[in-house]
Amino acid sequence: MTSLGPTLKESAKKLESSFNWSKTNLPKQLFINNEYVESKNPKKLALSNPADGSLVADDVALAGEAEVDAAVAAAEAAFPAWRKTPATVRRDLMYKLADLIQQNGLALAELTRLTLGAPFGSFGSFEINLACEAFRYYAGWTDKFPGEAMPQDDGFMKIVRNEPLGVTCGIVPWNGPLGNVGMKAGPALATGNCFILKPSEKTPFAALALGTLIKEAGFPPGVFQVLSGDGSTGALLANHMRVRKVSFTGSTMTGRKIQEMAAKSNLKRVTLELGGKSPAVVFDDANLDNAVTWCANAITANTGQVCFAASRVYVQAGIYDKFVAAYKKAMADKAAGIGHPDAEGTSIGPLVDQSQFDRVRGFIERGQQGQGTLLVGGGRVGDKGYFVEPTVFENVAQDAEICQQEIFGPVAVLNKFETEEEIIEKANDTNFGLMAGVFTQDINKAMRFASEIDSGMVGINCVSLCFLTAPFGGSKESGTGRENAIHALRMFTEPKTVMINLTY
Repeated sequence: MTSLGPTLKESAKKLESSFNWSKTNLPKQLFINNEYVESKNPKKLALSNPADGSLVADDVALAGEAEVDAAVAAAEAAFPAWRKTPATVRRDLMYKLADLIQQNGLALAELTRLTLGAPFGSFGSFEINLACEAFRYYAGWTDKFPGEAMPQDDGFMKIVRNEPLGVTCGIVPWNGPLGNVGMKAGPALATGNCFILKPSEKTPFAALALGTLIKEAGFPPGVFQVLSGDGSTGALLANHMRVRKVSFTGSTMTGRKIQEMAAKSNLKRVTLELGGKSPAVVFDDANLDNAVTWCANAITANTGQVCFAASRVYVQAGIYDKFVAAYKKAMADKAAGIGHPDAEGTSIGPLVDQSQFDRVRGFIERGQQGQGTLLVGGGRVGDKGYFVEPTVFENVAQDAEICQQEIFGPVAVLNKFETEEEIIEKANDTNFGLMAGVFTQDINKAMRFASEIDSGMVGINCVSLCFLTAPFGGSKESGTGRENAIHALRMFTEPKTVMINLTY
């Protein structure tokens, strides 16, 4: 990226002494109107370290009605000036924030790792880079999102303006607490909206620490705020009559509730990025090593706690036995990387908390009771913390629980298929439609599959990935709307048609 000059360098250098958040000095207050404030809500958030179950903090602010109202009021007050702020000024503020996040990336990743357990090398660094690049990407859009002009041959000039919605919010998930911030706040701020961030109650610290960087970057008060809290806080935002947009990433069950609350309040705009049960289809002519690598990586990244993880793997009969042997070995190799998230060389950390551990273990135990044949894994690792072996079941019925429901852990099902027609039907036999992957060297076959699969995204000879420059989202119960690229900008703006009578 082109240098932003001495002003940014001086700001970043200054921040080295002002950004002092760490595991011994945790951010626990709400960031409202450019100040850290205490919550009046007597209820607090309690968080534990998933590596050993030890208590991290039990006094993290939980935003209640008073705090949500205060944040919305501050955003409303800031909006008129912010929407009129020149695009290049908004651009430079976002660039500054991106650089400050990058400079403090190790500290921010550690704050997330405390309660998520994601190792820095395999996930933490990726998430920091995603947040930085998202802010930079959308900063570049601030003066490149024009409206439209229609032909005037009927005597009327039609101009379509892309106008900001006003007060918007993003409710981000615990499995990507910082990466998702850039994907939601980036397009909101770039298009002139004010933005309220609500991080998950399981991983709030990096988001709360952003307050220091938001203020340091120079954002006006009320433009970008952070409210930690639980589902009750999210509900207050989704129900709020003066919040105009909510962008949510999380479970399908919660997404339904948010859509209902949005409809019953003020019909606020909603973007929902929800669950998945993504199929990876491997044909006989596929490059075996490539297919195995992608499928193994896709179900173990972030300990399988990824919405578009390739959790259903279908392999054509001609190479099934070879794939099984290679996939089993790959998963065993992955298991060797399980360890404490702070330890060097760890590539797979624990599940996020006791609740998620019990959920994943429940699926594994029920899977062993006649749903399929355990191929590899299935056990707990160690006697403390929430570590689970990468697990694969084969010969699983299409209607089995482990084949239909999102497990959100390192658990995959592996099945054999014979024909192209058969696998299209099986791959589509799910309520979800987020991601799919097809592995073949026949481009015609790949494009037929991509056309017929019910999924918002399809990878050819790859799976479980996304790009800032292309729309991200799913069909069916995987959500509504799109994130990333110009599509996210459209989700945070309202088209206004201006009609000029030229014959008057």
